[in-house]
Amino acid sequence: MTALLAPRRDIDFMLFELLQLERLCERERFAEHSRETFGAALDTAYAIAADKFAPHLRAADETEPHLIDAKVVLRPEVAPALRAFADAGFMSAAHDETLGGMQLPFSVAMACWSVFKCANIATEVYASLTIGAADLLTACGTSEQVERYVRPMLAGRWFGTMVLTEPQAGSSLADVSTSATPTADGRYSIRGQKIFITAGDHEITENIVHLVLARLPDAPPGVKGLSLFIVPKRVIDADGTVGGDNDVALAGLIHKMGFRGTTSAMLSFGEQGRCFGELAGQPNQGLACMFHMMNEARIGVGFGATMLGYAGYVHALAYARERVQGRGAAGKPAAIIEHADVRRMLLAQKAAVEGALALSLWGASLADEQRTAVDETARREAGALLDLVTPVIKSWPSKFCLEANSEAIQVHGGYGYTRDHPVEQFYRDNRLNPIHEGTHGIQSLDLLGRKVLGDGGRALALLGREVAAATEAARALDNAELVAHADALDRAWQALGETTITLAQALKSKPALALANSAVYMDAFGHTLVAWLWLRQAQAATLALRTEPHDPFYLGKRAAARYFFGWVLPGTQPMHELLRRLDGACAEMRDAWF
Repeated sequence: MTALLAPRRDIDFMLFELLQLERLCERERFAEHSRETFGAALDTAYAIAADKFAPHLRAADETEPHLIDAKVVLRPEVAPALRAFADAGFMSAAHDETLGGMQLPFSVAMACWSVFKCANIATEVYASLTIGAADLLTACGTSEQVERYVRPMLAGRWFGTMVLTEPQAGSSLADVSTSATPTADGRYSIRGQKIFITAGDHEITENIVHLVLARLPDAPPGVKGLSLFIVPKRVIDADGTVGGDNDVALAGLIHKMGFRGTTSAMLSFGEQGRCFGELAGQPNQGLACMFHMMNEARIGVGFGATMLGYAGYVHALAYARERVQGRGAAGKPAAIIEHADVRRMLLAQKAAVEGALALSLWGASLADEQRTAVDETARREAGALLDLVTPVIKSWPSKFCLEANSEAIQVHGGYGYTRDHPVEQFYRDNRLNPIHEGTHGIQSLDLLGRKVLGDGGRALALLGREVAAATEAARALDNAELVAHADALDRAWQALGETTITLAQALKSKPALALANSAVYMDAFGHTLVAWLWLRQAQAATLALRTEPHDPFYLGKRAAARYFFGWVLPGTQPMHELLRRLDGACAEMRDAWF
């Protein structure tokens, strides 16, 4: 299959024209970089993704991980692809040079990683989980733990996982019961069952570093009693070599609707009483440490959903240009892209996936600001904004790029419903994203119940400042279409503010009712936020068209912005009406009434 990936030009547009990330090279951390080095990293990502990842997309889906002699067997192409990824430096792309990293901005590294997500997310996820685990240990571990675990992970010799969910607990981390008992030698004896552990078992690397949430004997109840433990699959000797098993047993593989090329494991820790781990961070502070990885994972989920949506879009676009069916305006046989309804479906996909990509990369750029901005106020404000929008970055692409995947199937017609084309796989793979790393409902509760109203709504006010700056800049260009978009965004932002005030007041007396429709609030918030980013894209395109008036890329940006403001953003008005009247249909429904 020919590798159809997200267009490089759109990635460049987002990084350098929309977000203007070349300015990061002025900072000490990125002083050795330039737009040329960023481009070289992207060139390498596209080459490896096309050569090593995309070719086994379908094969990995058709040949799921399975057991032979009690060991997990994957497609033979998976390990070489991940080896190429690590050898090219992508495992350590954003890490310090002292750890062998490229010291790229997080936003540029994420853009590179996203190319692999677009090519074959089921293989890429082994790498992204390892990157997240290494980041967590770098932030929360000791210097000895960084040397012992992080270096082999960044080199691609060991992989890592996040181990939270238990069969009886699901998304409720307060009910985690895996135990960690101190031993005389300073280690901890780990015992418990975990489920839905992505990349939880395989033979790709010589070891897997599990980051496990568990409870100490004297831990307080609930999430405040969770500690984080480093539990390798295989014992690590004092000199760093990998020894025998650490009593981490594979209890079974989970067979999924999508992401079939990735193992999803049920793991048993300490069945024989000889599973040992070491504490990472402070006792009973495991969730705080784990959230470092979880927040990065949520941003990664948003990117993954975006790139799966983008993959469906580029395949649907290619098919629509090639598939001849019906008659065009001149009465002659025409490619289906000549039909207005097909263009409608393609435009809906373009507006969703390019809006989601702007959202995700903007979020990643906030992480760079939080970490490296020279001014302390700028760092603090970037952190507040990132905290606010992380649930949206995770959830909006997961829902609306999935809808784009559905439209990609529709463009293919009956062929889209067959396995002859990959668009059905993209849909199945993307269907996971509204579920894992916090469901759509959980993210919406977090957004409305904590993030928007936290710190007196300060972060929301900061976002409002950004929206106002964009509308002012758009009006300054004296372009009628941009002015109309700016006016529409102003109205949408004002409506969102009024709805937020109504719900904030209701939370004081009717919290259950105020939060009952939080998923609708998430959609309205996300549409408004993405509209702001589409206004900025349209503004950048308008400026470029003054010197390149016939460039189809920029004309396409303007058309997609027009679609978003004309077709998508108006849909927030009935959402606000529903939210403000505190509709109780869902909250008041009773079990027996179903």
